[in-house]
Amino acid sequence: MDSLDLQQVLTSSAAVALKEEGQFDVKAHPSTFKSIPSSIQGLGPQYCYRHRPDLVSQRLTDEEHIKGLETELETLPQDSQRVIDAIWSTFSTASERHRRIILDGILTKCCFSQLSFVSAAVKRLIRMDFVVVLPREISFQILQYLDAASLCRAAQVSRLWHQLADDDIVWHRMCEQHIDKKCSKCGWGLPLLQPHMLQSLKAPLGHPSDQDRQQSSYKLSSMLDADHRSVPPDEDSSPDCPPRKRRRFHGTSNVNTSYNPPQTRPWKVVYKERFTIGVNWKHGRYKTKVFEGHTDSIMCLQFDNTILATGSYDTTIRLWDVETATLLRTLRGHPSGVRALQFDDTKLLSGSLDHTIKIWNWRTGQCVRTIAGHDGSVISLHFVGNVVASGSSDKVIRVWDFDDKEMFTLRGHKDWVNAVKIDQMSRTLLSASDDFTLRLWDLNTHQCIRTFEGHCGQVQQVLFLPSELECDKHLESSRFVSAPKATEKTSATTNASLHSTRSSFGDGFSTHPDRVLPPRYMLSGGLDNTLRLWDTTSGECLRVFFGHVEGVWALAADRLRIVSGAGDSMTKVWDLATGACEKTFTGHTGPVTCIGLSDSMMCTGSDDCQARLFNFKTDIDEEPGKVE
Repeated sequence: MDSLDLQQVLTSSAAVALKEEGQFDVKAHPSTFKSIPSSIQGLGPQYCYRHRPDLVSQRLTDEEHIKGLETELETLPQDSQRVIDAIWSTFSTASERHRRIILDGILTKCCFSQLSFVSAAVKRLIRMDFVVVLPREISFQILQYLDAASLCRAAQVSRLWHQLADDDIVWHRMCEQHIDKKCSKCGWGLPLLQPHMLQSLKAPLGHPSDQDRQQSSYKLSSMLDADHRSVPPDEDSSPDCPPRKRRRFHGTSNVNTSYNPPQTRPWKVVYKERFTIGVNWKHGRYKTKVFEGHTDSIMCLQFDNTILATGSYDTTIRLWDVETATLLRTLRGHPSGVRALQFDDTKLLSGSLDHTIKIWNWRTGQCVRTIAGHDGSVISLHFVGNVVASGSSDKVIRVWDFDDKEMFTLRGHKDWVNAVKIDQMSRTLLSASDDFTLRLWDLNTHQCIRTFEGHCGQVQQVLFLPSELECDKHLESSRFVSAPKATEKTSATTNASLHSTRSSFGDGFSTHPDRVLPPRYMLSGGLDNTLRLWDTTSGECLRVFFGHVEGVWALAADRLRIVSGAGDSMTKVWDLATGACEKTFTGHTGPVTCIGLSDSMMCTGSDDCQARLFNFKTDIDEEPGKVE
């Protein structure tokens, strides 16, 4: 019997049995027949999974097994071959009921060794390719339970598996689980793609960017005219870059306004890029760029994908090209050291020891306006939208609200105000002071909501943590961002807890049930060498981070990590959930005074007059921290 005859006997057995026994009802056997292609449904006998003609031809293991049977059969005498062939033919032509009887009888006659052989063979034969059998939607659901490494291995099984395992549906789910948060299953988190990297894709959709930026700038400038202590525009700036470099700052006349279709990438490619950056963060693989040019301590910095801005005690603000580490422009105008700065697409605000805040058009280097409001040095500033806050050595916080066209003062600290941070959604403000305390303020009522005490040294930095973080899950049950439908869907106990939470933030929240509450968690760093995690609802210190041997001067955080810089010249990366120090970065020869953080980069400024940029978006095979 040749291989074709033997294969035909084996594959046609189910059809013969069905013919004698009667056709199977598909509805009665959905698990067996629901994967039958429509092309062969209703065209004669219906086959089980093992004998489907479209699958038998693809099952290489069965072909190899059949060839092995043929080889072994040919070694037997002709009489034995005819007997075995007759047994196979009889079984193949038997009905379903007769087959079961024959099998049952054979099994009762088997010895233990033969039963072991049957057991091993059955384990192999009853394996099923669920991707082929199940509907595509269910296959996607199953594949979504795999991790990234398992998905990559699954894609190597077959062409069909490769098609499903690489599908955007599966990898989009993978990105949802891991990007910008830590997965609850594996504990792995990947950095979020920064908004400025998507700007080039979003702008063409409505072409609003230039107009919106101009309106924002005009609104800011018009509000400044209302300040009776403002001084005329200052033209003192120094373009230290050649004309070729300066062109990138001048207006938008050369911008191509033609519409470009939004670019898209497969979710697997997005995950791979984010995964590479995440692994580099974890294992300390990065490239370093050093920015040198200041003649005194760098006290503040900020960077985006292309520009780094640094402010120094040498009275200047310097703008650098992130990619090449070259100086693009120097802003001169402050007669004393620059302690704080912040910029967006159109403007840069700087605070100085000369008691003033200056607003610059950083693209041209022009000082647009100077605000004089403090009686002491401006130590800190922060703006969100059209609200600007500044802290000073005069112990007060001044807030300029350009939307409401008002300026007001927040009083309460007993020493220098070293840091201010605005939360726009809740209209609250955090402040840190040399009086060892932190304060949470209501910008609507101009009142101090809560004072946080715990540091035993001057508090240098404070910031809100993202509302989505769950630092202590056992505290989450009593927390709600807003509850406009609470009276309809929650119990009386929950309503009471919600009212108590709102009341803890003062009348500005208890009398406005729709107002968004401040982020639950905040982080602070002080000269007692510690970082502290706080609950804004209760005022409780939840965790203390130990590791620095000198005072903490700089602080930055996102949803995946905390970064701190201290007087010990070290920069540390912390795990928010455990409080453990994950990595320590060195290189500076003086205290680290300021830090900037993005998804793939970290920048530090120091008393050694240098800024150092750590770029984690690099090839994974490079040696950790070796490239400069």
